[in-house]
Amino acid sequence: MEVVKLLARKIISASISGSLFAFLLGLFDPNPFGEAITSLPNFLFAVVLVTPIYLMYSFPVILIYGVLASMMSDKIGHFVSTKIENDKSEVIVSGILHIVFGLVLLFYSLGASVLFFITDRLLQKKHDDYKPLQAIKSLAIPVLTWFIFMGIVYLEHL
Repeated sequence: MEVVKLLARKIISASISGSLFAFLLGLFDPNPFGEAITSLPNFLFAVVLVTPIYLMYSFPVILIYGVLASMMSDKIGHFVSTKIENDKSEVIVSGILHIVFGLVLLFYSLGASVLFFITDRLLQKKHDDYKPLQAIKSLAIPVLTWFIFMGIVYLEHL
């Protein structure tokens, strides 16, 4: 049952951090094709336009790879902390492993990994008993994010 609760928390973390990552990546790299952005409205529209694209490509990776890597990191961190009998080492080891697993695509995946780690730690601190139904419901976050941004793009083209 412990693994089910852990998996539920990781899926919720992926839903939150995946949506945030797509939006933040849109803010930092609103035009991946290198065209000039000449005004604030153009910048904002570029962010709105590219966020659902980033979300479509990054969220499945964050959900599958991120959840598995994070579970492994936490389990290894827990194992190390019990061996050396130091509770603080669990967070440190887990954080380092999140960074190592996040180096797959350098800065992009590293940012997603750090965001995932922070989100997961905040959720762990807030509540310790996440259920599978909550994890399934949390998948609405990236879906709604995608629909909201695509709706704005649609309204812009009317």
